[in-house]
Amino acid sequence: MDKKLLKRKIDNFLIEWKNNPERMPLIVKGARQIGKTESIRHFACNNYSHLVEINFILQKQYRDIFDDGFEVDTILKNISFKNPDFEFIPGQTLIFFDEIQACINCATSLKSFRADGRFDVICSGSMMGINYNEIESYSVGNKEDYEMHSMDFEEFLWAKGYKPEQIEDLYRHMITLTPFSQVEYNVMLENFREYMILGGMPAVVNSFVKNKNYSGTLRLQRQILLDYEEDITKYAAGLDQGRILNIYRRIPVFLGKDNKKFQISKVERGARTREYVGTVEWLTDAAIINVCHCMLYPELPLKGNYNPDNYKIYYRDTGLLIASLDEEAQEDLRYNKNFNTYKGAIYENMIADMLVKQGYSLFFYRNEKGTLEMDFFVRDANSLIPVEVKAGDNATVSLNNLINDNSYGEIKYGIKFGNKNIGFNDKFYAFPYFLAFLLKRFLKEKDNY
Repeated sequence: MDKKLLKRKIDNFLIEWKNNPERMPLIVKGARQIGKTESIRHFACNNYSHLVEINFILQKQYRDIFDDGFEVDTILKNISFKNPDFEFIPGQTLIFFDEIQACINCATSLKSFRADGRFDVICSGSMMGINYNEIESYSVGNKEDYEMHSMDFEEFLWAKGYKPEQIEDLYRHMITLTPFSQVEYNVMLENFREYMILGGMPAVVNSFVKNKNYSGTLRLQRQILLDYEEDITKYAAGLDQGRILNIYRRIPVFLGKDNKKFQISKVERGARTREYVGTVEWLTDAAIINVCHCMLYPELPLKGNYNPDNYKIYYRDTGLLIASLDEEAQEDLRYNKNFNTYKGAIYENMIADMLVKQGYSLFFYRNEKGTLEMDFFVRDANSLIPVEVKAGDNATVSLNNLINDNSYGEIKYGIKFGNKNIGFNDKFYAFPYFLAFLLKRFLKEKDNY
């Protein structure tokens, strides 16, 4: 299977974007190596007669095409001087500016391209090393954003050959609260475990699907981890690169602790918070990590009701978390399938990633005494919903306390993800891990089913 043929959710979005007569220039942003460029090229080949692709990192000679102004004809003339083979046919040409973070002036040109209207424009960038606000300020009101992630579990199932009707059958079980047969459960749990080990980087998934085994996947993952380290040293301008690396390398250490809380003082001996200002934000903006903030109290609203200095850090891609562990842990996970070690961090990281890929922000709660804690919170139209992640089928003391205590009036029911079939006990819904990617749809539709 060619990597470019992996079906991605952005594929349908790009077609909808093209079919919108009011479409604006599009900026596709996200982490490096998640398939942005391949997806846009594939879309262009299927929908345009001509593609003009410029990569501002690999083709530095194009960075000055905006120096003579931002009129579209002037820009196209400068491009044509550098490459006379490019053809610009109105209505049939996609202009693809890749790695836009290396040429901020490109963002300013989007207003002109939008007003001109003869050519569709898509920009892509990893946002590595820059503040996206700079691009935002230059192009505000003249572009549409799309945040792309590494492959989610549904895309992984597509890559393995599962059909949309089979995905729909998973949801039918969920929405009707119909338990899976043992065969269905075991097969889908094995798919989920494969996805945890591999993560969603297209090159890694492609290798696994093509070879039908894990051979070479760990090498690919570790190269991505090294590439991220290289990017940090290359693009972390104005910030202490060593301090960003200190945080990046210690994420597994913090996730291995009981409370998983991130503490600057534990990053290096004598470290102070003021010395690390902006470092976590840099990793977040680069789409390398997900940050989960501790709520001040379990109540709505979620945003604004949290302590900005109390948070957990997760890898954006759980496969990269596992790849960062030592050799013994690798063998335990890949061969013994012992996912219950590491204090539940792997499952927790996995569910965090699946929530973010559905558009959720991450929040947790832990009271000062540590007697009440909850992994995540989401909400529906009317209530706050605690989400508990279990490495097995353990007791749900905190979940029950949050639901039963009248002082948490906005909590009416909860969600528990674990190694357990579907169930509902009038207090919380129990779902197997592999249904987490359908949670947002379930919460939206359950009362209308």
